[in-house]
Amino acid sequence: MKSLWFALLLLGLGASAPAQALNVFACEPEWASLTQELAGDLATVESATSALQDVHQIEAKPSLIARMRRADLVVCSGAGLEAGWLPQLIRQSGNNKVASGAGAFMAAEQVETLEKPSQLDRADGDVHPQGNPHVQLDPYRMLTIAKALTARLTELDGTHAGNYAERLSDFSTRWQAAISRWEARAAPLKGRKVVVNHASWIYLLQWLGMAQIGALEPKPGVPPTSGHLASLVELSKSQSTLAIISAAYQDPKAGEWLSERTGVPAVVLPFTVGGNDQAKDLFGLYDSTIDLLLGAIK
Repeated sequence: MKSLWFALLLLGLGASAPAQALNVFACEPEWASLTQELAGDLATVESATSALQDVHQIEAKPSLIARMRRADLVVCSGAGLEAGWLPQLIRQSGNNKVASGAGAFMAAEQVETLEKPSQLDRADGDVHPQGNPHVQLDPYRMLTIAKALTARLTELDGTHAGNYAERLSDFSTRWQAAISRWEARAAPLKGRKVVVNHASWIYLLQWLGMAQIGALEPKPGVPPTSGHLASLVELSKSQSTLAIISAAYQDPKAGEWLSERTGVPAVVLPFTVGGNDQAKDLFGLYDSTIDLLLGAIK
């Protein structure tokens, strides 16, 4: 009788035990944050990079290879952003289930990208054939990506389809309310002009109705020269430029140089989750970005 009771007890414990959480390898902090919003405790999520790293240039370190080996799902920007290190990580990990198919999710593939080059020429700098991959600062594209990512999580873990649907509904409600709030607050930014460090802000600028009039890099990925920076001085002065914007991971010296000679404020934006103390999650990322841009208005 005791052995029967013990067997029934073990059976009951097994039936009530939660399924193993999905292991998600996120290439960037924004996708780690989004996945956590949509999966909660149904996934263990780790970001391979931080807001203080240039994701174009990441080393395939053994620690990242080990994390890739455990992954059930890889969530990345795509569009060639991680081309210098992601394929190497996957290859060295031997984890074929995330090399393609359901285990590989590329955010840029879920939306229409901007700035697709009509022709490819290495003389044009670090251009992306599939378009600009920095889609995380357009809230409408982020919502589209969230829906696609929920579908992928459900495909991999159909047992919890209802949980994923509920979390998407909750996120969508909060996100759409936040969009209305952000757009109302950001109204004074419409039509304002900026100089950027690197060509990574097109989605933010298009959403807010702002314009890029110049870049510190003469070509994408090419460090600024003194001659090029000098050419931006008169341009910045003559265009009533709002700000010279850089991401948290970028060297601020060139922007500060231009700011000193033009009086245009140099503003460091978080660019992704973790880029400053306010940008603790996706909502904070947008809050902080708009706050900092509004703070540049004299």
